[in-house]
Amino acid sequence: MFDTILDWAANGLANWSWWEIVIYTLVVTHITIAGVTIFLHRCMAHRSLDLHPIAQHFFRFWLWLTTGMVTREWTAIHRKHHAKCETEDDPHSPQTRGIRKVLLEGAELYRAEAKNKETIAKFGHGCPNDWVERNVYSRFGWQGVGLMLIIDLALFGVIGMTVWAVQMLWIPIHAAGVINGLGHWWGYRNYDCEDASTNVSPWGLIIGGEELHNNHHTYPTSAKFSIKWYEFDVGWGYIRAMQAVGLAKVKKTPPKARLVEARPVDENTLEAIIANRYDVMARYAKAVKSAFRQELEQLKEGRVAEYRTFKPASKWFHREEAKLAAPQRQQLASIVEQSKSLHTFVEMRRELAAIWGRSNLTREQLLQQLQAWCHRAEASGIQALHDFSLRLRRYA
Repeated sequence: MFDTILDWAANGLANWSWWEIVIYTLVVTHITIAGVTIFLHRCMAHRSLDLHPIAQHFFRFWLWLTTGMVTREWTAIHRKHHAKCETEDDPHSPQTRGIRKVLLEGAELYRAEAKNKETIAKFGHGCPNDWVERNVYSRFGWQGVGLMLIIDLALFGVIGMTVWAVQMLWIPIHAAGVINGLGHWWGYRNYDCEDASTNVSPWGLIIGGEELHNNHHTYPTSAKFSIKWYEFDVGWGYIRAMQAVGLAKVKKTPPKARLVEARPVDENTLEAIIANRYDVMARYAKAVKSAFRQELEQLKEGRVAEYRTFKPASKWFHREEAKLAAPQRQQLASIVEQSKSLHTFVEMRRELAAIWGRSNLTREQLLQQLQAWCHRAEASGIQALHDFSLRLRRYA
């Protein structure tokens, strides 16, 4: 009898091998990630999909067991992050607080903001407020993770403590640290949106698709995070599967440009370009990069001094001026003074971005500006601008 008790304490009721325990740990932590990205993030914070009550209750219960997070608090903090992104009021921006702070103390930043009653009241609307939320999940957060500890110990004995520790660290490290930290510090950008968000990886597997953070900040109300053909969002795969069996209803996905034969610019063209403005500017940035490379090649042949001045700017010249540091803006001014074609590219980028940035103009005035822009681009004598204008005429 005593030996049986000792064996249970050592190995637990499951009596699994080490590799089975590893698989179990990976599965349960992945379910937690799925709960965060599907329920908390896409459903609650951004309302990009609706979940069936069965799915909602499952995720709420599971996140109570594995994180102890309160739905309203998480939702409010994330909404504030989008509303105040990269400012001093952003709860966890590495641009203002430092990457080390967010990486190592992301969970602490979350807990500190959760105590801010003004944040919860202002940004926490529309979250579950039923009896179980008020009397269990919101009141007894630590009891949920405590119950998870008991379950792990019962299943695996002493090693269950390690399994539980991994579960408890999974969200603070990967969500609070990696996404809130690296997702605004390092990676690639498909779109030059207003904040510093980046895609940490094109394959959103480990963190449920949250790796595609720049895509998300560009289209925050989209239930789908992957946009390029080579990107993969496993969270979107789960949502599609849930939709197929009636557990989810998608409300919004990223706008997809529809191209027709080139035609005169009309109101339909204007609407399509404004709706797809991030895609338009991303393609314009590619045209600018190509033009800059051509300029460098010409300078390399006989104007070596100018080539050396221009070359460092190849990393940032295609970006919008508002995103550049002061020294880069000074160098930009110097470059456009020396190159007529690059000056034209920069000027026309400003004018193109202004079309959807001027909310005080009427629809007719915006249409006239777009028509004038296309006419000027096609008369510029620059082939890249001519081709880009023809593409704009194809948006529908």
